[in-house]
Amino acid sequence: MLSLVKIIGLLALTGIAWALTPAIKDAARVVDPVATEGMAIDTDSGYSYLALGDSYTIGESVPAAERYPVQAARLMRLAHYNCLDPEIIATTGWTTANLLDGISAKMKPLSKYDIVSLLIGVNNQYQGGSQAEYRDEFSSLVRQSIQLAGNRPSRVIVLSIPDYSVTPFARGGNTALIASGIDAFNAINFQVSMEYKVNYVDITGESRKAANDPSLIASDGLHFSGKEYEVWADKMELIMKVMLEK
Repeated sequence: MLSLVKIIGLLALTGIAWALTPAIKDAARVVDPVATEGMAIDTDSGYSYLALGDSYTIGESVPAAERYPVQAARLMRLAHYNCLDPEIIATTGWTTANLLDGISAKMKPLSKYDIVSLLIGVNNQYQGGSQAEYRDEFSSLVRQSIQLAGNRPSRVIVLSIPDYSVTPFARGGNTALIASGIDAFNAINFQVSMEYKVNYVDITGESRKAANDPSLIASDGLHFSGKEYEVWADKMELIMKVMLEK
């Protein structure tokens, strides 16, 4: 059985940092400075981008500029695509159910974006949520993402769930079981993504490289670093360029 210290570490690891201290909980739920309330955006001023997710998307333990959605938008601008800074709906600790509620609370009915990205599921896996429930709720999130992208599946990017078993705080636990659980949930989000014909970026393999490269782990030893997020952003940029040409 895991010690109390390891249990607390694993809670924070998967984005449930509010389990550690009230101060962390409050910080995680502060309204994101990059995000604004959802609304239709005039794309004449640039390509609008909405990023949906959990602690990975909000960039727990990294500066705002190092979040992968922010880095992806910056890469697009460097490639001469006028991509606006992303609006972000994500909170540390969120499951698919929490994200559904967050979208309902923040989005206006006619919200529309040029690009929508979705990364969610690590907390479903960690909290022992059922795979059937994840499939249902993730499917709903993909449908909403398509709607938010102007009913254009080609403008939606799903990212696979990274593997937190490689982080320091997972050591001492059953890392093989964690990894297999992540794979099972990723099999679901991949199947759903193919069903709805949205873009899919596999970043799980990249995240596992952190097992042998500490620079890919954030300073808290729980989440991934800006350097790792840059790899994800690079993968996203390739798809974003193609989707904006369609």
